Amino acid sequence: MADFDIDTRELDLFSEELEDLQRLFPKESRKLMQRSGNKARSVVVDKAKQIVKKKTGNYLKSIKRGKVWVSEDGTKVRVYSAAPHAHLIEKGHRIVDKDGTEHGFVAGVHVFDKAEREIESQWGTILEQEFNRIMSKL
Repeated sequence: MADFDIDTRELDLFSEELEDLQRLFPKESRKLMQRSGNKARSVVVDKAKQIVKKKTGNYLKSIKRGKVWVSEDGTKVRVYSAAPHAHLIEKGHRIVDKDGTEHGFVAGVHVFDKAEREIESQWGTILEQEFNRIMSKL
């Protein structure tokens, strides 16, 4: 399955604030990560729209945000594709006909890898905006 994880390890200061928020307001912390995951999902979908050639909509509809979970490394959320053919688009595949003869190879487009690089550059601002949104409500 084509997916990647997003976590808060790189942002030490924000991670401390998030832990305080989680301890004091666990539901708000969860909502913060859910909204951040939704923004990450939209970045992945936008990148897929740019890169993937065949646009039937099934691949784009299959990109989802997973549940938020807390591990020893921090609070995490996952963006993944539930399509059964997602790994073929992501990593590439052989072109084989009914006889089993191979006619070439389709290179993978690596949507999630490219989107991950883009999200990493935006991740601090995304989390900061969501954190400020929660703090303004409290």
